[in-house]
Amino acid sequence: MDARTLKQLLESVASGRATVDEAVSRLKRLPFEDLKYAHVDHHRPLRKGFPEVIFGQSKSPEHILGIMKAMVEQGDTVMVTRLSPEKAGVITAQYPHVTYHREARVLVHTSRPIKPAGKGLILVIAAGTSDIGVAEEAVVTATTMGHRVKTLYDVGVSGIHRLFDHDEIWDEASVFVVVAGMEGALPSVVGGLVDKPVIAVPTSVGYGASFGGVTALLAMLNSCASNVSVVNIDNGFGAGYIAALINRLSYSSEDESL
Repeated sequence: MDARTLKQLLESVASGRATVDEAVSRLKRLPFEDLKYAHVDHHRPLRKGFPEVIFGQSKSPEHILGIMKAMVEQGDTVMVTRLSPEKAGVITAQYPHVTYHREARVLVHTSRPIKPAGKGLILVIAAGTSDIGVAEEAVVTATTMGHRVKTLYDVGVSGIHRLFDHDEIWDEASVFVVVAGMEGALPSVVGGLVDKPVIAVPTSVGYGASFGGVTALLAMLNSCASNVSVVNIDNGFGAGYIAALINRLSYSSEDESL
């Protein structure tokens, strides 16, 4: 339940369209619902502006469906990350109107249209085609949170001229998500060219000495560009979420100052 839904419920009680008992029935599952195997945080949209996100990688389809049912009954947007196609098939059999983003491995169920949450643009850049899965996880996360996203893929430092050929969209972006494996150099390049926040995402793409993304992670943590911050290896979700918060906060502050 988000702030808008709560306000509508209270207004319904005040106007007599809903009884106090009906309101209590709607609110009794706040702040969380105990499913024994999960405590579903129904209070999170009120606290943080976006519902709890389900990490699907290690959960059984039955547990995911149980958590989804509790969230759908509250009218929450449901996002399940790191979801295999096999598990997605089980879930779509129960919820045929969900959207499964195969490349991002993210499933989304919406009970109402997604409300725009920011005026700016989030630009997601991937160094190589092999990094696109992680980049798409960031894209789906940010768009599900209501933000406008554009992508720029396969523009890594081994052919840096490819990056410079698209500078027309750079000024439009309010925050950058830069995804790279191998040596992880691309976020430093982007950070040195823009005056906006750059969220660096190391991926586990690379040969043996990449150590499953550790080399890219350490390179990004040691970036000489002071506007670069770093999330964990392959954490496209975290990068997309943070980018959405930055975009939302920067424009709400701008609106308040007008």
